[in-house]
Amino acid sequence: MDGTGLLFHRQVPLLARRYRTATYTLRDDAASMDVLVDDLAAVIRRVGPGGGPAVVVGESFGGTVALSFALAHPKLVRALVVLNSFSRFLPQVNLRIAIGALQVMPWSTMPLVRRLTAFRLHSRYTHRTEVRRFLELTRQTRRDGYIARLRILRRYDVRERLSALRVPTLFLASELDHLIPSVREGRYMAERVSGSTLRILTGHGHICLIAPNLDLEQLLREWRPDL
Repeated sequence: MDGTGLLFHRQVPLLARRYRTATYTLRDDAASMDVLVDDLAAVIRRVGPGGGPAVVVGESFGGTVALSFALAHPKLVRALVVLNSFSRFLPQVNLRIAIGALQVMPWSTMPLVRRLTAFRLHSRYTHRTEVRRFLELTRQTRRDGYIARLRILRRYDVRERLSALRVPTLFLASELDHLIPSVREGRYMAERVSGSTLRILTGHGHICLIAPNLDLEQLLREWRPDL
C-alpha cells in the first residue's frame, strides 16, 4: 500500500546473486489497475534482457498488481511470486472505512499510527532498527496515493480468472499475518492456479521482507532451481 519499492531493500542484494533486479515506485495518481499494469510492463520492457520475460514478485497490494499483470501479459512473465496478497479484498466495508478515515485524519499522524501498529505488522524476527528504517522509508508516502490504491482494491477481483494463469506461480503466506488472512488466501489461490506452489512462512508477519532470516533468492532457488 505504500507504493514504494524501497521496502525490498534487504532482498535486492540477495536477489542480485542470480538476477538482474529492479524495483520501482507506484504512481500515486493511478485511477485503475490497468494503469499500474501498464507501468509494470514498461519497467520490464525497459530493464529486462531483451525486453523480458521477468520473474515478477509482488507483496501485499503489489501482489494484486503482479497477479493482474500476469493475467494481462503472460508472455512477459517467466515466473510469478505473490507474497501475502489476495484475489479479492474482503470484507469490502473495511476499504470504505479506511478511505473515510484517511480522508479526515491529519496525515501528520500517520507515522505514529505505523509505530503503534508495528508489533502487529512486522515479523517477530525483525529487529527494532529495521522497523525504524521501515518508518523512515514510508514517511514520504502520500495520502492521495494511499486512497487511490484503496479505491483500486474496491474494484479488484480476479477470483474467477485465477484458473487462466499458466505461468509458474509461487504463493508465499506469512503464518502470523494480522493484516490479511494470508494463509487462507494463499490456499484459495493455489487451489485454483494449476501447478502452483504454496509455501507458508513460519513465524513471519505481514511485513516480512525486511526480516533478517528471510532470503527471497533462496526461496526461489528451493522452489525452481532452473529459474
